[in-house]
Amino acid sequence: MKKIILSIIFIFNFLHSAQVEELTWPRGETFLTFLDKYKISQKLYFDLEKEDQELCSEISADGRYYLYTDDDGKLNQVLIPISEDIQLHIYKDSKNEYKFQTLPINYTEFTEVVAIEITESVSHDIAKATGDVTLAALIKSIFTEGVNFRKMQKGDFIALEYSQKAYLGKPLGMPDLKAAMVQIDGTSYFRFKNSKDDKYYDEKGTGFTKSYFFQIPISFTRISSEFTNKRWHPVLQRFRAHLGTDFSAPVGRTIFAAADGRIEFSGIKGGYGKTTIINHNNGYKTLYAHQSDWARGIKQGKTVKKGELIGYVGNTGLSSGPHLHLGLYKNGTAIDPLTVINKPSVDTLEMKERNLFLASTKTIQKKFQDEIKNQNRNVATKLDRTTDRSEINIF
Repeated sequence: MKKIILSIIFIFNFLHSAQVEELTWPRGETFLTFLDKYKISQKLYFDLEKEDQELCSEISADGRYYLYTDDDGKLNQVLIPISEDIQLHIYKDSKNEYKFQTLPINYTEFTEVVAIEITESVSHDIAKATGDVTLAALIKSIFTEGVNFRKMQKGDFIALEYSQKAYLGKPLGMPDLKAAMVQIDGTSYFRFKNSKDDKYYDEKGTGFTKSYFFQIPISFTRISSEFTNKRWHPVLQRFRAHLGTDFSAPVGRTIFAAADGRIEFSGIKGGYGKTTIINHNNGYKTLYAHQSDWARGIKQGKTVKKGELIGYVGNTGLSSGPHLHLGLYKNGTAIDPLTVINKPSVDTLEMKERNLFLASTKTIQKKFQDEIKNQNRNVATKLDRTTDRSEINIF
């Protein structure tokens, strides 16, 4: 389905001699100002269902989007990715009228095992081998305990197993580092990701990932809409998404910070209305939308503690009723808030799970050792990454 849809888009543009540009979304630009720029009626937006209006508020500054214009400069189509799985699509139909839909992103994904001999430094050699500075930052994050990178010398090794999504030749989201080995003077140190809890353990099952505790930031009556990354609606025959969890509550109900952090944004955010975004300095951010008002003293740059009052439930923006829309983002990617808030804070593996986990790591250890000995080592796929390494924090 995905490939068919996107193939039609590209063929359509080829036949109509459209000009294709890859651009970055300007800071301060909103979906509505974008429509104005291309002389598209705002009715297109205000006729959308609430979920689709909220998705328009997920457009992030400096994110890539793909613009298709006719020879006369008029907009033909635009594709605006808003997550790793879904994108907004505005296009002209057969009647030359602009339409809106959401489409899945037709990404590819590859998994690689690479062994990298140290010649200069961990950061330099990983970036040179993979073309990705984020992998070096991830490696240093998971080996903060027990490994002194300053002792690494020429001839030592780093080995990695990771997956990466790619879209139109560029990385989509962060690499998923599944396992890593650091070899210093013949001694090997390992970290393996457990897919069940997204935490890293060594070859003995000892955990090396910190736990961060989030609380549900509101006393609510019910969850009125759950998080959905991408869903095909069988009746409407289209894709839908909801990048947050909606907690139904009366106007004025107090909203508290889900965890410690710093206010990154406090203001009006498109269809989200009065919104607060908190950066938790651990790779996570939380978004609180549709507020009736902010608590006294809440402003950009303010440090808040978990449980501190930040605002009040409302119905601002484009909302069908009073509720809190809670968004949670890990390294810039929207994830289901309830998978983190409700995740048990267990730092050790149970015996049965531990035995299965350790058995699976034996295979990976052998892969790493074989790759190091291989004279014709795997060459990593290089993509043009633009992500700032300062945004990276796997914990």
